[in-house]
Amino acid sequence: MPEQWLLLAHVIGATVLFGTGAGIAFFMVMAHRTRDPSLIAHVAGTVVIADTLFTATAVILQPVTGYLLARSIGWDLAEGWITLSLLLYVVTGLFWLPVVLIQIRLRDLARAAATSKSALPPGYYSLHRIWFACGFPAFLAVIGIFWLMLTKPSIALF
Repeated sequence: MPEQWLLLAHVIGATVLFGTGAGIAFFMVMAHRTRDPSLIAHVAGTVVIADTLFTATAVILQPVTGYLLARSIGWDLAEGWITLSLLLYVVTGLFWLPVVLIQIRLRDLARAAATSKSALPPGYYSLHRIWFACGFPAFLAVIGIFWLMLTKPSIALF
């Protein structure tokens, strides 16, 4: 019975990570397309809150539920699919952390432009391109994690 609850918590955490990430990306891109500093500032502010409340919480709980689930079921943490999942999780984090900082900076630049009733500065567009580019490897890494978790392939790493 505890395994079922751990599995449910783990799946919900993965869903929150993937769904929040996809939603944040969608809304940021749609706001960016308007070139409206006020709208971008508002959306980016909401995105920063969502990342803090949902993504950060799930990022912390995912490895905890995964570890407890693996221990409960009796999986060896050195199994190839688990090791690769953890590696991809780290890769995702390495792209996610800068994205969070960039989102905060994008929000601040858009707020400043909205307050001064000026256009977005060139630095905004440079940061947005970096933010956008970081999303692809993180997204692909999460898809890889889902695949590994669902298929649990026999992979000999050691």
